[in-house]
Amino acid sequence: MKIPQHVAIILDGNGRWAKAKGMPRNYGHAQGSKNVETICREAWNMGIKYLTVYAFSTENWKRPSDEVEALMKLLRNYMKTCLKTAEKNHMKVRVIGDKTGLDEDIRTRIDELEKASANNDGLNFQIAINYGSRDEMVRAMKRMAADRDAGKLRTEDITEETFSSYLDTAGIPDPDLLIRTSGEERLSNFLLWQLAYTEFYFADVHWPDFTKEELAKAIEAYNHRDRRYGGVREE
Repeated sequence: MKIPQHVAIILDGNGRWAKAKGMPRNYGHAQGSKNVETICREAWNMGIKYLTVYAFSTENWKRPSDEVEALMKLLRNYMKTCLKTAEKNHMKVRVIGDKTGLDEDIRTRIDELEKASANNDGLNFQIAINYGSRDEMVRAMKRMAADRDAGKLRTEDITEETFSSYLDTAGIPDPDLLIRTSGEERLSNFLLWQLAYTEFYFADVHWPDFTKEELAKAIEAYNHRDRRYGGVREE
């Protein structure tokens, strides 16, 4: 079985999972957070080299204030947990998204986590926080425009590769497989540029119930796809 090098996951369904159990939405987010660690481990054991998860979008700020506050508290705790997990499992962690929109203490914890795991040789784990693909591309274009104005970049030298180098995911291969849980079938402003040739898989289970068996089913479905690039079949 061919294992995708890079898998991206939209973590969906935490709130609905909790509601079905008669629990508050925040309980679902907490359980979903725990499941991230499990899937990171299983992904690496399966041979996946890069895993990117959509944890908090730029649109999530529109949720009720108490839910956003709980998510930020959960994020603070997760940063500490992830630091220990990264050390234990040799994960290299990178946060993508607009970090300037986060509180200073969260930015500090992210910086500590990224620096502490920078030389690890295990799973390359990307967490999208305060991330929106359109926002990412606008920020990239602003940096490109600034470099052009400063004489560091010529208009005629701009290529797809140049643009990619200004994105949050610079240096990371594009995903081979995108998984979205909970049965929803939309991208929700996630990695729009990077998913140009990615295979999509939509799982009917909510994220807290997404197991290694579900991941294996997604990879099996990926293996049955006839992947082509510009009319040329991938071998």
